[in-house]
Amino acid sequence: MTHSADSSADPRTAGAAGTDAPAEHIDVVIVGAGLSGVGAAYRLQTECPERSYAIVEARQSMGGTWDLFRYPGVRSDSDMFTLGYPFKPWRGSKVLADGRSILSYIKDTAAEFGIDRRIRYGTKVIGADWSTATARWTLTLERTDEDGNRTLSTVTCDFLYSCAGYYDYDGGHAPEFEGADSFTGTVVHPQFWPADLDHTGKRVVVIGSGATAVTLVPAMAKSAAHVTMLQRSPTWIGSLPSRDRLADGIRAVLPANAAHRIVRTKNILFAIGLYQFCRRSPKAARRLLTGLNKRIVKDDQLVADHFTPSYDPWDQRLCAMPDADLFQVLKRGEAEIVTDHIDRFVPEGIRLKSGRVIEADVIVTATGLRLLAFGGIAPSVDGQTVALNEQFVWRGAMMTGVPNFAVCIGYTNASWTLRADLTSRLVCKVLNHMRDHDYAAVEPRPTTLLNERPLLDLASGYVQRSIDAFPRQGDRGPWKVRQNYVLDAASTMRTNLRKTLAATPVAAVRGAREATTESAVQRV
Repeated sequence: MTHSADSSADPRTAGAAGTDAPAEHIDVVIVGAGLSGVGAAYRLQTECPERSYAIVEARQSMGGTWDLFRYPGVRSDSDMFTLGYPFKPWRGSKVLADGRSILSYIKDTAAEFGIDRRIRYGTKVIGADWSTATARWTLTLERTDEDGNRTLSTVTCDFLYSCAGYYDYDGGHAPEFEGADSFTGTVVHPQFWPADLDHTGKRVVVIGSGATAVTLVPAMAKSAAHVTMLQRSPTWIGSLPSRDRLADGIRAVLPANAAHRIVRTKNILFAIGLYQFCRRSPKAARRLLTGLNKRIVKDDQLVADHFTPSYDPWDQRLCAMPDADLFQVLKRGEAEIVTDHIDRFVPEGIRLKSGRVIEADVIVTATGLRLLAFGGIAPSVDGQTVALNEQFVWRGAMMTGVPNFAVCIGYTNASWTLRADLTSRLVCKVLNHMRDHDYAAVEPRPTTLLNERPLLDLASGYVQRSIDAFPRQGDRGPWKVRQNYVLDAASTMRTNLRKTLAATPVAAVRGAREATTESAVQRV
């Protein structure tokens, strides 16, 4: 049964928990109003227009990561022609765009397609229970208004789609540093950047070597007295031009949509080619990256000491910098890089294991993020919490043991949006498959035993710290989470859903649904 997508017109809208009002019913609930959630909503309303949907967003604004992260220089680490949507051409000039431009792009997309009217802000899913009898989800929602007041309500839905990513928005990775209380300056974490922090003319130490640190150092060096990037070990870093001259030429002569498709394809093939080269020929990849960096830095020893990791390229995600901006501030003496271990914080800064003390007024702990499965949603089936780490992921989207549930997980070796959009299209294919065959529920089920592997195949610390709490991938077929967009694009939408999705007909649950509806009406 399909209901109006406009909840304000639905007389069954739920009140606060504990009332006798029956729960509002929505066909599809999308969790998260970030880049993925807005893209999912576009696909849903264009490919499944008969389905009602709503987006629930825990924060008071859309944009997800790009609204939360406000640290200096925040930008994409993937090119915008592939990080952007295939249906909404990126018109900016920068290949790696700043966070504010990306946020504007998301908001413009949501407004253009009416998606912004479907978002319920300050609304967090704190409970999600699947009923086998009725083949429906009951979601417990916590609504927080702008004054901090909280109320509970429930909604039911036929399908639940988590587009909240896999990062913990409430807290980053924060290792304990001995002596931290003795430091007389300011300590900040990039995920929670103070709006009133002024680092002008100050000595700054950025702890970390990942994408956030690589972004922060050149951005803060513009006005700081001096910036030190302090890392335990090097990270592979590569430079990209801030503008894609070929893309600019193509966009100058072709219509926006056609140019976007061509440039997007070019960049997809380049990214896949680079990744495959690094994985198949790691020694050659090491020589290429170190050679390019030496050519820019013009200091072979600096590259050997601080930019030549022990691991192979793409064992961890490769960091990108526009126009070698990090190298440029190092060459100008506005920043330095130190590879050492921290002994402890001291009042004037940080003492290293080597005995050196780095004096600082501001210390930025760019020590990484924490992973959190499905935005913190712990799905249950008939009241029993599902052990996520015992489940397998199908097509990188749905999961064993949990019917009518999908998650959006992007690529680790390419732009997040490439897989996100494929997943949203697959979800629409599944929903239309259910409609065409009068199914109330579908659930992935393997027909043979699978050899389990970690969901994310990266050696990065932020992955290794939390990956055991996530579902697994298999070793073959639709149970293997590939890192190849071309293969996925060729196979995902052609997959035979009957072979790997077990289905429950609507007829099998119609009686239970009618009884539930009748009971709710009687309570009113």
